[in-house]
Amino acid sequence: MKFEIYDTLSRRLQPVEPANGKELGFYCCGPTVYSSAHIGNFRTFVVQDVFRRVAELSGVRVKHVRNITNVDDKTIRVSMEQGKSLGEFTSFWTEKFHRDCEALNLLIPTVEPGAVEHIAEQISMIETLMEKGIAYQAKDGSVFFRIEAFPEYGRLSGVKDRELTTETTAQADDEYGRDSMADFALWKAGKPEDGDNVWESPWGPGRPGWHLECSAMSIKYLGPSFDVHSGGIDLAFPHHENEIAQSEACTGQSFSRLWFHVVHLMVDGKKMSKSLGNMYTLADLQEKGFHPEEVRYGLIAGHYRKHLNFTLGALEAHRSNLQRLARLSDLVNARANFTPPSYRELTKSSREEGELGRFYPAFVALLDNLNVPKALGELFRVAGDIEKHPDTVTQEDALGLAVVIEALGIKLPTLEAADIPEEIKALAETRLQARADKNWAESDRLRDELTQRGWAIKDVAGGYEVEPLS
Repeated sequence: MKFEIYDTLSRRLQPVEPANGKELGFYCCGPTVYSSAHIGNFRTFVVQDVFRRVAELSGVRVKHVRNITNVDDKTIRVSMEQGKSLGEFTSFWTEKFHRDCEALNLLIPTVEPGAVEHIAEQISMIETLMEKGIAYQAKDGSVFFRIEAFPEYGRLSGVKDRELTTETTAQADDEYGRDSMADFALWKAGKPEDGDNVWESPWGPGRPGWHLECSAMSIKYLGPSFDVHSGGIDLAFPHHENEIAQSEACTGQSFSRLWFHVVHLMVDGKKMSKSLGNMYTLADLQEKGFHPEEVRYGLIAGHYRKHLNFTLGALEAHRSNLQRLARLSDLVNARANFTPPSYRELTKSSREEGELGRFYPAFVALLDNLNVPKALGELFRVAGDIEKHPDTVTQEDALGLAVVIEALGIKLPTLEAADIPEEIKALAETRLQARADKNWAESDRLRDELTQRGWAIKDVAGGYEVEPLS
C-alpha cells in the first residue's frame, strides 16, 4: 500500500511520492525565533515529523527542509527592546528550539536555512518580479507584489483578491503604502525603529517580507517545483497563498505539488492565548511533572485534520499508555529474541504485508492519511492479544512493533525492574500462562505461593509486576 495524504490544493487524497522518482522534496515552514515555541507550534512540527518518518519507513527517501525565520517585525522589535543584536537574540531562541526538538524526538531536517543568510536570494527574486512587471516600488522604497497580475491567486485557500479587506490584509503583516489593499510586501523599506537591522538593496535599505523568505529558501534547496509543502492550517492564507503567487510568477513553474496542513490545537476546549494562561511551552509542562515523550504522544494522538483538545488530564493517560507500550515492547522482544534495529536501519526497505506480522494494520493506518488514532487503536488491539497469549509472538510481530513505534517517533520509558530471584520469575511466568489458559484456580494457587515466599504480584496490561512484600 502506498502512502497517501490529504492535499489542501486538490481537496483529495494524493500519493506521497517523489516526482523525480528519487527523493521527496519536503518543505516545512519553521519557527519565528523570538521566544519559546509553544505546544501549538509543536503540534505541527511533531505531525510533520511523523509524516517524514512514515514516508521514509515506507521506502521513500526524503529531503526535509525547514526554515528558521530570524528576521521579521517581531524578532527586530523584541531584540531591540532587550538591547541585543538580532543575531545574538535569534541564535539564543534557535538553540532553545533545537533543544525542545531533540527532547520531543524530532528528526533533524536535511537542511535548516535561516532567512537572514538568504537575503541575496530574496533580492534576486524581487528583481525578477520587477522585470516582469509583477512587482512595483512604493514611494517609501518598499516593494509590493501586484496580485491582479496573478489571476490564479486564491486557488489554495479559496480566498480571492476581491474578498480581501483592510482587516485581513492588516493580519498579513503589511504596514506600508501600496497601490491595492490586496497587494503584499516583498521588500520593506527601513524605518528608524528598525535600527541597524536593514540590508542594502536596489530599492534602498530594508528587509524582505516574511512571505518571500520561504519561497526563496524552498526554491534554492528543492528547486522551483517540489513535492510537498507543509505548515499549520492558519498559514494557508495569506502566507502560503502568497508563496504560490510570488514563486510561480517568478519561475513560471508550478510551485509545490501537494499541500499538507495541520489543524489547530485547543487546550481544555479553548483556543490558546496568553490571557487564558494556557499557552504552554514544553518547559511549562516539564515543570508540571510531565515528560517530553508524554507531550509528543499527546500532540499526535488526534487526527491532524481535526482540532486536538490538549489537556493535562490526558497527559496522565498518555503516561500509562507509554508504560503499557514499554512493557509490550520488552515482552515482544524477549519472546522473539529480537533486538530492534535503529531508525536508519529500518528505513532501508519498504514494508510489505506479512513482514510486519500482526502490527501491519497499524502501519497501514499511518499510510492512510496519517491516521494516528486508528494506528494506536490497532497497536493496542494487538497488544491485548499478545498480553493474553505471549507464546504466540513471532519475529514478524517484533519487527512490526519496532517499525510502528519508530513511525510514531515514540520514546518508550525505561521500566524499573526489581532484583527478582529466578525462581520467583519462573512462578510469575507460570501464573501468567495459567491466566492466559483461563485456569483461574491454578492462577490463584500460584499467587498464594508467591505471597508465602514474600512477593506480591500485580496484573497489569502487558503482563505482571512483582515486588517484595514490605
